[in-house]
Amino acid sequence: MANLVIVESPSKAATIKGYLGSNYKVIASKGHVRDLPKSTLGVDLENDFAPHYINIRGRGDVITQLKKEAKAANKVFLATDPDREGEAISWHLATVLGIPFDKACRVTFNEITKGAVKDAIKHPRVIDEDLVNSQQARRILDRIVGYKLSPFLWKNVKSGLSAGRVQSVATRIIVERDEEIRAFVPKEYWTVDALLQTASGEEFTARYVGKRKLESEADAAALLADLQKNGFTVVNMKSAEKKKQPAPPFTTSTMQQEASRKLGFQSQRIMKVAQELYEGINLGSEFGGVQGLITYMRTDSLRISNVAQEAALDLIRTRYGEEYMPPSPRVYRAKSNAQDAHEAIRPSNVAIEPKQIKKLLTSDQYKLYKLIWDRFVASQMAAAVLNTTTIEIENGKEAFRASGYTVKFQGYMSVYGNDDHQDEDGSYGRLPMTEVGEKLTTMEVTPSQHFTEPPAHYNEATLIKFLEENGIGRPSTYTPIITTIIARSYVKRSGKALVSTPLGEVTTRLMKENFPDIVNYEFTASMEDKLDSIENKTNTMNAVLGDFYDGFKVSLEKAMSQTTKETVEIPPEESNVECELCGRKMVYKNGRFGRFLACPRYPECKNTKAIDRNGNPVTKNEEKNEIADFKCELCGGDMILRTGRYGSFYACANYPTCKNTKQKVIEIGVPCPQCGAKIVAKRGKGRTSFYSCERYPECDFSSWDMPTNEQCPQCGKQLFLRKSRNTVLCHDKQCGYKREEPAVTKQEEETEE
Repeated sequence: MANLVIVESPSKAATIKGYLGSNYKVIASKGHVRDLPKSTLGVDLENDFAPHYINIRGRGDVITQLKKEAKAANKVFLATDPDREGEAISWHLATVLGIPFDKACRVTFNEITKGAVKDAIKHPRVIDEDLVNSQQARRILDRIVGYKLSPFLWKNVKSGLSAGRVQSVATRIIVERDEEIRAFVPKEYWTVDALLQTASGEEFTARYVGKRKLESEADAAALLADLQKNGFTVVNMKSAEKKKQPAPPFTTSTMQQEASRKLGFQSQRIMKVAQELYEGINLGSEFGGVQGLITYMRTDSLRISNVAQEAALDLIRTRYGEEYMPPSPRVYRAKSNAQDAHEAIRPSNVAIEPKQIKKLLTSDQYKLYKLIWDRFVASQMAAAVLNTTTIEIENGKEAFRASGYTVKFQGYMSVYGNDDHQDEDGSYGRLPMTEVGEKLTTMEVTPSQHFTEPPAHYNEATLIKFLEENGIGRPSTYTPIITTIIARSYVKRSGKALVSTPLGEVTTRLMKENFPDIVNYEFTASMEDKLDSIENKTNTMNAVLGDFYDGFKVSLEKAMSQTTKETVEIPPEESNVECELCGRKMVYKNGRFGRFLACPRYPECKNTKAIDRNGNPVTKNEEKNEIADFKCELCGGDMILRTGRYGSFYACANYPTCKNTKQKVIEIGVPCPQCGAKIVAKRGKGRTSFYSCERYPECDFSSWDMPTNEQCPQCGKQLFLRKSRNTVLCHDKQCGYKREEPAVTKQEEETEE
């Protein structure tokens, strides 16, 4: 009988099957098969926090197939991802399939290559229950916080809200940055630059670095008047050779930061592409068929294997020469709280260069693979050598300074990291040679006014950096944290920036007042350390949960008793758009087909406006002629928004030469009940809309009723809006919850559409 290998992803299953041959059958569990129930807490708080797991609804067919294949197999290998979550999935699979926990059935590999997979199959181990308990503790903590805090928010803000242990902290980070920006008072300051010429006729610029405070135009003018009394003289010139070391290979955090900065990718997009590169790409017979191109992409380790390092050094020696080799192989040290179970993110096979396989990858796959490949190779190369020059100049008692450098030896910068502004001759602010005591000719002295600037809004890269530096969350949680706080409307995107919403500000204030530990940075980071301690066998799951719940229970009881008299009003989100009928600033509203602008004087003034994806108002004509932010996949032309018999759709601008079309979908800001991705509204026949998951057909959720962000007050499940527009109901027929909503006028309905 064949051996059975169970993985999480169908694409990973296809890759591994190609490595193991006909004696192995590889199937996918498609993620978790068991979880805590959605309708109840699912945790026995009185009996050591015992979790009550059930089979996930909709996974019955998968579980039946897994049981059938496992029963017929000679051996069963559980090959889910090599982290806490993957270990927990294997533990749940073993429970469902009746595999004893002391049986060596667990296999892990850091890279999906033929050698790594075959070696893992030869060395199975038992399931690591400490790793499982670490994951269970995180899951139970998040469940307790979510289910116990959500009713508090329903009571004091509005129904349908939910709280998360780490997500609430992330929201606080963004809210406090926005408060800091609003409270910022700019201060004036001035700089003075002197354009000077040497005796040989070469010009350079020096900046004033003296002791005077230049806080106004009068201060700058006084300095200029004094400078006219004396000339500029070189008092010191220092030249030195400086080595610039390469950055280490990527961790999850640094990969997301660099891909955001250099490629403009959002974190969800980065991790999706990284997952594809990890699970395998068909590279054809020339490169051995399906290959996993990178190592596991959820890691905070900087360690790399000796084999990978030797391969990189061989490539550097062959491609660039001995002078590009470091004096000794490089070793990078991770932070003390980093998990060292995996290597850093690197190419699985450094010999497969990005340019060789560019035609076999999508544009996103190529860009991210090249970024990872370049960073890894550069991390193993010799340092760059810079010739630095500093000229110190005096004018009377006033000091000026000029600094610059040239690159003597590119080293690792020939591959990665050469982002500085470079002059045409290859220098970086190159300075002329001069001598101490040389009198310089004054060409021009220029004062410039400046104002101090507030700190920048967080974007995905800087938020992830903050989370990592403060020990909040782990590599696998960064992207879900950001996705969740945006989906729950606590935070919104403004271009690349993440900014808080009125809802996020209100809930953060309530959380800080009533649950200071939950939104405390240090407390959240210490919880991560405690979860790690379970994995490291220095603590137990029950001890960690008990310590947390004792304090949390007291805070919850106090908060629920003190906030019964009044609820908190959420201020509307005001726009910069004036209502042309009454002159008031219009506010953003959420409707059946997403956000729109409405007059705050409704129902006295019923003016509304459609908006584009950036929140700007558009006219009907502009909306119809909107150019999509994607190209035609058949001919590369623009895709133009059109209106047809069944609603809006995108059509190729090269029609009728190219007849490609694509249905327009509208995000409604609600997560999918089945997988948590975004729900989109689509047009059916006539003017009837239906709703489906953006990941369709991978996720098969669809409904004529619109999912909402509300949770059922009876069973906790997601509520839906019946298409008649006046009934909100729970889709669980056993629950039967239903309530009537105020009727929506025809004018409002048409405006929202």
